[in-house]
Amino acid sequence: MTLAYVHSESLAHRLDPRSKLFVQIAFAAAAYAYTSPSGLAALTLVAVGWLRLTGGGPRDLWTYRFALPVLAVAPLVAGATLGTPWFRVGPAGDTALASYRVALILVVAAGYVRSTPVRESRAAIQHTVPGRPGHFLGTGVALVFRFLPLLKRDLVTAREAVRARGGGALPVRERMRIVAAAGLNRAFARADRLGIALSARCFAWNPTLPRLELRRADAVALAVAGGLLAAAIGGP
Repeated sequence: MTLAYVHSESLAHRLDPRSKLFVQIAFAAAAYAYTSPSGLAALTLVAVGWLRLTGGGPRDLWTYRFALPVLAVAPLVAGATLGTPWFRVGPAGDTALASYRVALILVVAAGYVRSTPVRESRAAIQHTVPGRPGHFLGTGVALVFRFLPLLKRDLVTAREAVRARGGGALPVRERMRIVAAAGLNRAFARADRLGIALSARCFAWNPTLPRLELRRADAVALAVAGGLLAAAIGGP
């Protein structure tokens, strides 16, 4: 699975992208306000339910597999000490809860990406933030969502090419250097082609974007987001 929009007829696909952005912001605020195991357990139900509403499942989280080792190792690093007692359970537990909180936010983000076309995300930002700043942010978000899967694919292609040429026998550090250099070269080449394409198409600050409209289903999403935000402001 890639970090990209997936066409579906799910409920979340029919929501206005502004409602979904509000849900993400409110969920992140609630996740940082309720850091206890019981609070995160309740937020887990919300995150899983949101992902199911987008038609997604565990396979969609495979996109974030590169972040999972970092989240898993962080508690061990936080708890380790250079002397006795060698490992402190308290700091490790706090960091484990923080890592889990980040993982829940990634689950909600995966649901948004899966259910929202890039053009709608750009339109939502430009409708919310007026003027040139909104156009700049909208363009940036659109480019990130469009090119991140391509850059990831370039890295996978470079890794497979190294392996096909017997690179598996090389030290890990050398393989990482080769793959990283190939990925950077392709990223710069894509950036150059993007600049030429934007110039050739007379890139403008006022593109024709899809029309956004809040519907009845958005009322439920806004109510959930409002509840999460109110809970975050109220505190545990």
